Amino acid sequence: MATDMQKLLGTSEEEDDEDMDMDVKEEDDRDRRNRGTHAASGSSNDEFMFQQDQVGTPGGGGSRRSRPVEEKERTKLRERHRRAITARILGGLRRHGNYNLRVRADINDVIAALAREAGWVVLPDGTTFPSKSQGTKPPGGSTAVVAGSSASHMAAQQSPPPAVRRVSSELRSPVELSSCRMKGVFKPAQSPYDLPPTQSPELVGSANKADGLVGCSVDVINSKQILEIPPNLAEQDFSGTPYVPVYVMLPLGVINMKCELADRDGLLKHLRILKSIHVDGVKVNCWWGIAEGHTPQEYNWNGYRQLFQIVRDLNLKIQVLMSFHECGGNVGDDVCIPLPHWVAEVGRTNPDIYFTDREGRRNPECLSWGIDKERVLRGRTALEVYFDYMRSFRIELADFIEDGVISMVEIGLGPCGELRYPSCSIKHGWRYPGVGEFQCYDKYLLKSLRKAAESRGNLFWARGPDNAGSYNSQPQGTGFFCDGGDYDGLYGRFFLKWYSQVLIDHADQILSLAKLVFDSTCIAAKLPDVHWWYRTASHAAELTAGFFNPSNRDGYAAVASTLKKHGATLSFVSGEVQVLNRPDDFSGALGEPEAVAWQVLNAAWDTDTPIARENSLPCQDRVGYNKMLESVKFPNDPDRRHLSSFAYSRLLPALMEGHNIVEFERFVKKLHGEALMDHHQQV
Repeated sequence: MATDMQKLLGTSEEEDDEDMDMDVKEEDDRDRRNRGTHAASGSSNDEFMFQQDQVGTPGGGGSRRSRPVEEKERTKLRERHRRAITARILGGLRRHGNYNLRVRADINDVIAALAREAGWVVLPDGTTFPSKSQGTKPPGGSTAVVAGSSASHMAAQQSPPPAVRRVSSELRSPVELSSCRMKGVFKPAQSPYDLPPTQSPELVGSANKADGLVGCSVDVINSKQILEIPPNLAEQDFSGTPYVPVYVMLPLGVINMKCELADRDGLLKHLRILKSIHVDGVKVNCWWGIAEGHTPQEYNWNGYRQLFQIVRDLNLKIQVLMSFHECGGNVGDDVCIPLPHWVAEVGRTNPDIYFTDREGRRNPECLSWGIDKERVLRGRTALEVYFDYMRSFRIELADFIEDGVISMVEIGLGPCGELRYPSCSIKHGWRYPGVGEFQCYDKYLLKSLRKAAESRGNLFWARGPDNAGSYNSQPQGTGFFCDGGDYDGLYGRFFLKWYSQVLIDHADQILSLAKLVFDSTCIAAKLPDVHWWYRTASHAAELTAGFFNPSNRDGYAAVASTLKKHGATLSFVSGEVQVLNRPDDFSGALGEPEAVAWQVLNAAWDTDTPIARENSLPCQDRVGYNKMLESVKFPNDPDRRHLSSFAYSRLLPALMEGHNIVEFERFVKKLHGEALMDHHQQV
């Protein structure tokens, strides 16, 4: 028994004996503390304890009484028995339930894993409570798991989905949410499956009376430990809901630097699997640094044509992203694709073509918006360069556009293809949740700022804030972003208005050209999810990113109006699923992903702007998929609104594995509004 246990836990007999000796020593210390506690109750007890301490001590030397050797051995045997039971439980969970438990996990890890799978939130300190999306218990009550039963018996009593960490978005005070309420945005009503805040069932129940455990000794309970775990919660039924097309984002390096397919056979195999589970299409980056990599206005689309032909042969659709930024250095980047070589040559002689921070550090991730109308790129402006690139794509790949294979063209407007300043550059030392830095110190943007200050009659305002901190500052540590800081003063409002207007003008001009090039084809622009510090008054991270969105102003309405003007779809990067994996990060940074999302969605709905969405980080578990479903189909929205499409990020080998692809297929069917035959699935 001990050998099996050691194999499962990865420990040796010597290590176990060491641990058990420590347990015995702790029990001895606990007995001594208890004796000391009783001794403090009175002098008679003092005399009694003194006498007890002298028992077996020749000459009254005062040494403490030692526990009999037999009792220590019994304690060791009980500990070995307990650990053997734990080992069997862990082995069964790993083998049959796909639970991700560490090698030396103990019973606390088992309880936490089962509780999380049942929809509960278990914090690192053991605090346990129902999650926001937890449903009511189905008929039949809770499921009893008997520790110490065989692995097959264990598997029969629990369902196989892996345990997933969950967090609750209800740990917010009214003060913390005050900034969100000022926006006046629609947020969905509480789900009918949510538990009331006061309803908090106990996770660990008492022994089952039917098993005859009432009044049993500690030894008996150790051998028949019974834990009551809430059963799997019923999931939302999306059958009959509107059809939402599902696209899968292809790997960033699917086309290599020679504009060739990197792995044709592997890609074809994966695309056939996606087709078999009824995915609607794929999304692919068309990199500026590849197609126009060496010489201005000399384009190579060969690899993309091969890729598009494979997709068309499989009767799939394509969403294309015009990627005018570099790849590499950001979260999720697994390849390096720089800007075109000829652009880098221009940058060596004129580094002001790049965004620049207050310290003068250049960011070559994308071109500064200050050169949109400056002829500094071999005789062309940045807008002309973007226009020529899109026009070449439209001409060379016209057949895929005309026959409808290309269903949408997303226009890259900044770093990572998103409409934002590169305010949070990892290359420059930024780490979450720093506020970032303003990126307006290249000579072209400074010239624009000076012109705006002159028009206001205050040339002293022709500068960036000097008290906005650095990349990793927190709002309250700066004079600009703190409560009552300069951001809300006359100069602060002037600067932020100009800073955000540059962003709006850039989007307006490029989308105007894109609409001219692609005509009736749907175009889109991607907005980021800048959620950290949203529960502060200044919304500092959004301000440095270019969104003038403090708690007393709506900074996304102007963006939505610009997209509506050009008939563009708003593609929003969803960060809500990150909460499931990094709960502590959001509470410490006063982040509010859901509130940001609802504000952006309401801004789009107010202007009748179509909305698409994509997830920011890979997700392969059911809890994460359910969270994404709620952010796409809005089951509690009285107007039954939904998104125009969803792009899953990203096609990785792990997604193609057996259990993962099955879960993804369920997710696709739900987005399509299909009924699932699995009886565990329906409400």
